[in-house]
Amino acid sequence: PTDDSQQENGDQSSHYGAISPQASSEVQEEPLSTYFEDKVPIPESDNECFSFRKLWAFTGPGFLMSIAYLDPGNIESDLQSGATSDFKLLWVLLYATIIGLLLQRLAARLGVVTGMDLAEICNRQYPTVPRMILWLMIELAIIGSDMQEVIGCAIAFNLLSVGRIPLWGGVLITIADTFVFLFLDKYGLRKLELFFGFLITVMAISFGYEYGLVKPDQGEVLKGMFLPYCPNCGPVQLEQAVGIVGAVIMPHNIYLHSALVKSREVDRKNKKEIKEANKYFFIESSIALLVSFVINLFVVAVFAQAFYNKNNMEVNAVCNATGSPHTDLFPLNNGTLEVDIYKGGVVLGCFFGPAALYIWAIGILAAGQSSTMTGTYSGQFVMEGFLNLKWSRFRRVLLTRSIAIVPTFLVAISKDVQHLTGLNDILNVVQSILLPFALIPILAFTSLTSIMNDFANGLVCKVLGSLVILLVCAINLYFVVVYVTALNSVWLYVIATLVSVVYLCFVIYLAWHCLVALGVSCLDRCSRISNRPAVLIEERSVGDT
Repeated sequence: PTDDSQQENGDQSSHYGAISPQASSEVQEEPLSTYFEDKVPIPESDNECFSFRKLWAFTGPGFLMSIAYLDPGNIESDLQSGATSDFKLLWVLLYATIIGLLLQRLAARLGVVTGMDLAEICNRQYPTVPRMILWLMIELAIIGSDMQEVIGCAIAFNLLSVGRIPLWGGVLITIADTFVFLFLDKYGLRKLELFFGFLITVMAISFGYEYGLVKPDQGEVLKGMFLPYCPNCGPVQLEQAVGIVGAVIMPHNIYLHSALVKSREVDRKNKKEIKEANKYFFIESSIALLVSFVINLFVVAVFAQAFYNKNNMEVNAVCNATGSPHTDLFPLNNGTLEVDIYKGGVVLGCFFGPAALYIWAIGILAAGQSSTMTGTYSGQFVMEGFLNLKWSRFRRVLLTRSIAIVPTFLVAISKDVQHLTGLNDILNVVQSILLPFALIPILAFTSLTSIMNDFANGLVCKVLGSLVILLVCAINLYFVVVYVTALNSVWLYVIATLVSVVYLCFVIYLAWHCLVALGVSCLDRCSRISNRPAVLIEERSVGDT
């Protein structure tokens, strides 16, 4: 190479290497880490614009990330949206997925450019107390999400066994098979990713079968997707729209995606390779979220076409006529039909035959199993990043699963499968409350040139990102307020007020750091986060090693 190119490469080495100067030593310690025991090499290509071979090499992290958009909590939100609002809220699902794509893009860029995930960056940038609070909040989000996923699997086992496997039994089975599947990465990263792809395919076929069976009105589907209005909608539909956003955009998924992209061999000293990786990861994420949107659309459309405006008496009569053993789920009154994952499978079986019920249960099982596994990975990445743990694989899997499984098992013992309708709403509220603890840090750190260098967010991206985060947080805050005001208890109001004060103080603290990162210099007095050179990261990295 010429002297000029050597100088250029040297500049790139110092410029991009300043983010994580000890990256090479950390890579040598990777055998202890889950998911990264082997990194996928990126093939060379003569076509610099686009290469299908390169896209295939980068394919994987985005589909694992997209599973969070297909977990049982999302499926339940979809079917409730269709049953209560017809096709009128499909546009909300579409826009929420697009917003999710923009946020996942930030997470992927952070991981590619820095070689560190969001939890690791938080560990290096925030002081000890805020860092530990942030870690606890994200762990709480993972536990809430995991409860939805594991209970979803347990419900699927109950439906497939015609009630022979109780809820707690399904939870135990899910715990056992999750441990088994999580060690698939010992046989190669690509085999693990193909297994997740298989589970997504099972979901697409299962819910696609239901879509073909019910035959929704295609004109109404298109109108619901592309016309952003909701005629004759009231508080029920508004709350359902907010619930869709809260179910789709999940805090731990931002942390997960920023870690998953580290599984590809990208030379972070080479600006061209970083730019190329960002491009292909964005294309892959777009395809993955398109697939997840189509699967979610199947569920909404099925329940909108078949069960919108149905009342309990109608459903009871049909189930009774078909000899269903679940007729008692639907009281003899004219109340509007209320469905969840369990009742949704039952009514499909009553109206469209036993095959519809069993195929629905298979789809739910695939959704629950895949999201449980990715949730476990999220827990490991978050714990490793925030606490700088270097444990063996088995110890980390055991700890992260125990933290999430214990409350889930307690719920399974205390509840039966027919009385879980309100649990999903509570867990979606928890996810809504915790959402700022992922969105604010990801916007802050991807806007800092001291961390992202030439790949820091530009002005347009900063403004759009800020508006998106404000919108999402406002929507989810409304969801929380509606839920709390429905509690009708003075003591609960008092407790909620006290918790809200502490919560808002911490959100304001994170927002202050975020504004500093966005360039509001008047606030940059004692903030540890700024656009000054990344001395802090270098010092922390040296200290850690």
